[in-house]
Amino acid sequence: MKKVIATFILVASLTSCNSVKNMDTSQVSNAAQLLGSLSSNSTVQQVASLFSLLDTNNDQAISSSEAIGEVSENFDVLDADNSSSLNLTELEGILGLLK
Repeated sequence: MKKVIATFILVASLTSCNSVKNMDTSQVSNAAQLLGSLSSNSTVQQVASLFSLLDTNNDQAISSSEAIGEVSENFDVLDADNSSSLNLTELEGILGLLK
């Protein structure tokens, strides 16, 4: 229940952020819902789906402005190569941070 409430709060706050105003809100909502359902037992395929939803400009990288929720909160930790963006392999590191 906490994850559902947190997901709705995240989506509501994201829709008011300037960095998300040009994004498809259904895509952000789907990403937030998927992110909220991830756990340390989630599959790489689920992370790949999240990656696709977050990569709104389709450049095969997640920038800090595309990141939401725990991805945003842990962006610097996940960005292993300090490139200021996350590739799919780096995003898979989110599984190790989830409980």
